[in-house]
Amino acid sequence: MAKILSVTVKSATVRLFDPLIRALLRVGVTANVVTVIGTLGVGVGALGFATRGHLVAAVVIVTLSALTDVIDGALARAQHKTGKFGALLDSTMDRIADGMVFASLAYFYRDETPTLVAVLICLVAGQVVSYVKARAEGLGLDANVGLVERAERLISIGVGALLTAAGVGWGLPAALWLLAAGSIFTIGQRMVQAARSDRLQAAAQPAAGSQDAA
Repeated sequence: MAKILSVTVKSATVRLFDPLIRALLRVGVTANVVTVIGTLGVGVGALGFATRGHLVAAVVIVTLSALTDVIDGALARAQHKTGKFGALLDSTMDRIADGMVFASLAYFYRDETPTLVAVLICLVAGQVVSYVKARAEGLGLDANVGLVERAERLISIGVGALLTAAGVGWGLPAALWLLAAGSIFTIGQRMVQAARSDRLQAAAQPAAGSQDAA
């Protein structure tokens, strides 16, 4: 369901920003430039998380900056970019952006140990979630499952931050603990899926070898 929602949101975002995408094409702005600008924007928004009283501004800036993740993909397709470096840059910038957000939240909750622990779990687990999938795919295994991916992480933080900004003090801490649990669960999901994929491939190899011999 999350993947279906993600695809729907991406399609709607591309349509919404179509005039901007066309303008960027006309002036020759590349997808890689948009990717880097988006990451810098997330960094600016992350500073708002580190400062009490600026949670709403932080959510708005991070959300708008994260939307460049959709825009750069549409731009690359429109520019008929076939190289693989753009995908590497995009993934790298995503990890940096996530790190900046959680680092700022760690500073925000530096004097509240239970919530700080949740932030640190989210920081580490979020990176591992992405790593497991990338490493599995590099080994030829399938790990394309997951309850909590990058979109869900940003949405959870955004909703929690808005609740806290509205006076519900436990909103963001609760969102972070739920996100921490979901991220750990997602790591398990992907490891199980990769193990299942490995077993299926191993079982198929003898059969393939027998057919070749015949």
